[in-house]
Amino acid sequence: MKFLTALLATIFLTAAPARAAEPAKPVIFAAASLKGALDETAAAFKAATGIEVTISYAGSNALAKQIGEGAPAEVFISADEDWMNDLASKNLIQADSRIDLLANELALIAPGDSTLALVPAKGFALAAALGDGKLAMADPDAVPAGKYGKAALTALGVWDQVGAKVARTENVRAALALVATGEAPVGIVYVTDAKAEPKVKTLGVFPADSHPAILYPAALTATGGAEAKQFLAFLQGEAATAIFAKAGFGKPAS
Repeated sequence: MKFLTALLATIFLTAAPARAAEPAKPVIFAAASLKGALDETAAAFKAATGIEVTISYAGSNALAKQIGEGAPAEVFISADEDWMNDLASKNLIQADSRIDLLANELALIAPGDSTLALVPAKGFALAAALGDGKLAMADPDAVPAGKYGKAALTALGVWDQVGAKVARTENVRAALALVATGEAPVGIVYVTDAKAEPKVKTLGVFPADSHPAILYPAALTATGGAEAKQFLAFLQGEAATAIFAKAGFGKPAS
């Protein structure tokens, strides 16, 4: 009887179909300003391929430092070239996979019910508009959106007047939240951030020549595998391009 039981178990195990291995879930590190559009793109990728990705959003500086410390990201999408260059200099990305994925613009915003009329231009009255309030922007010493913002304000000749009034945030979405909740009367974010938040309004867009071009480079990290490579390719396809365009992102100049 014991022999028969063992024989039947052996037959069952032999005949049972092998369960297909589930595809790995690539970990994506992405600039905070991509949330929303990239979540939608990831959903479209899963629908097309069956592969689910895990996305971690933060300031590009924080993400690059985490990758440098061994975080298991397989794709990095930065909001500027500097932090991607930093990882490249340490051989932490696959250089031949690097692309300039998206472009963006910089916006001056206020709460939706604000009566301010202020357009970014040479010598514009930003300090007067702030009064005793703070200018919400990502940390201008490290976070790409803040670095672009400081460059623009410097080029327009107003940084020296407002630098001490900056409420520095860890990423651009945190700056957006300060304005959306009315905690700051004015803020600097990307055009796409302003478009994604109905509680703010755009006062104006900064002149393109007042700051470096806003580019989003993307690359496989040194540990990026086949599924991550597939996702990076999907980001460059028609479906993803349409999602990013709907969110307000542009394509980099060739």
